[in-house]
Formats: sequence, structure tokens, C-alpha cells
Amino acid sequence: MLLRIGLHTGLRQKNLRELLVCNRGSMPTSERRLEDMKRGELRWSSRDHGWEILIPSVAFKNSNSSFFGSKPFRLILPDLGGLYEKIEAYVDRYRARLIGPAADPGTFFVKTAKMTSTNAAYDQNTFHEAWRLAIQRYGIFNPWTGRGAIKGLLPHGPHNVRDVLATHILKQTGSYEQASYAIQDTPEMVAQHYGRFLPQDKAEIAARILNKVWEAA
Repeated sequence: MLLRIGLHTGLRQKNLRELLVCNRGSMPTSERRLEDMKRGELRWSSRDHGWEILIPSVAFKNSNSSFFGSKPFRLILPDLGGLYEKIEAYVDRYRARLIGPAADPGTFFVKTAKMTSTNAAYDQNTFHEAWRLAIQRYGIFNPWTGRGAIKGLLPHGPHNVRDVLATHILKQTGSYEQASYAIQDTPEMVAQHYGRFLPQDKAEIAARILNKVWEAA
């Protein structure tokens, strides 16, 4: 769940770990209440028939950015790779097992409550450690065990996903604007921080577009 939601949203660590959850069929938290708490929520949208993430703009580090225009961040998660089935299994069964006898912090992501730590809520350090451990166990390909997904991947924290998303979209499209959509920021910020990844790819991007003319001929 950590990796899937992080890759689909490009959210900062704080917004991810403070994301609340509303069970399907329950009354979602009002936008006014979310604004007061400066937190977002994952909840089921009956209108769109999908799992929705709604986060008020005041919850973001760059809340004054023109990206938001004082409007909340709203995303209907795509039901790809069985994501909805996994979310519902996690919310209905696995999340409660992780919490155990500890108090429910109300957040979507929770850690296993133990004798030495009865708090099921993540903080900045424990969230980073959980993400990094997941990458080490499941992301990095181990030639000895055959486990892991990507050869040459290095251990990293949740913030690096934003870099990966922005860079990937920039290289694929050449558009600072589209890359900015993935990380809830402005084209100017993307150009400033990620522009160095684009120059060597400009010719390839242009050629890829032009080649479609010949493919269609």
C-alpha cells in the first residue's frame, strides 16, 4: 500500500502518513474538518464509483502555489493491478490486525503495535524506515534469491518517488506542466529542479512524435 499509493499520487511523506481513512459505507469527513486538521482522507466516492483521495490545499507544504488555486487536491485512484481489491482487504482486515489492541489513530497507514511501542501511528522517522525497508525487500532485485523487481535500484525514502515521477513524465513528454501535475507543483518549480534531465532527451522526444507520421503511412 505504501508504494502503490505513493506512486499513484506523488504526495509528500507528511501528506501520505497523515492520510486518514473512511471505511466504505461510512460518512466521509467534511472538507471543513479536513481543513481544520490539515489532513487528507481516503474514502469511497459513490459518485465516481472509486476510491478517492481528498486533501485540502492548506495541508500541503506549498499550499499557496498556483497549482491549487485554493482548491483541494482530489484524485480518484485507478483500479489497476487489483488496487481496489487490495485497498478493501487492507481496510477491512489487515489494518486492524496491524493495530491490534492499540488505539486506532485513524490514519490509512498504520504500523504494527508492539509491547515496546503501543502507538500504531507513523511518525516521520518510522514512515521513512518502513518505506526504505519495503524497497530493500521487494524493490531491489537480489540475484541470489531471485526476489525483487528492479536491478540496480538503490534504497531510498518516500520523497524520492516524487523525483522519479517528475523526471519520468518530463522525459516522456518534454512538458514541465504535465510533470508538475504529478507532484502537485508548478511548471516553474519543475523547470528549476528537474530541467537538467530534459536537454539530452529533446531530440528523442521530437523524433518519437515525428516517427508516428511514418508509422501511420
